[in-house]
Amino acid sequence: MVVTGRISVKNENVGNEKFQKSELVIETNEQYPQSILVEFGGNKSELVKDYVIGQEVEIDINLRGRKWTNAEGIDKYFNTISGWKIKKLSDVKEQQAAEVEIESSDLPF
Repeated sequence: MVVTGRISVKNENVGNEKFQKSELVIETNEQYPQSILVEFGGNKSELVKDYVIGQEVEIDINLRGRKWTNAEGIDKYFNTISGWKIKKLSDVKEQQAAEVEIESSDLPF
């Protein structure tokens, strides 16, 4: 599966000494934009180091789910979106230049 959008939050090296992960929140480009948390765990956590907030990216993801039974015997289910590949779609500077160009083309003169 693939998710595309703009990086709105970046948290690197979240976790402990046993397991490292990095997180990105992606704002999708849809009629009703979604904020999607994507986790990069283990050796994949280094993939996000060269990315910055505001960049348009494409992330290949896997959906993970697990069941947990609490002390009362009630089953709970948890989902994780795990990223395993990330690619820049555009650079922040390119996006800003495009936005300025669009704004200036709206001038009535």
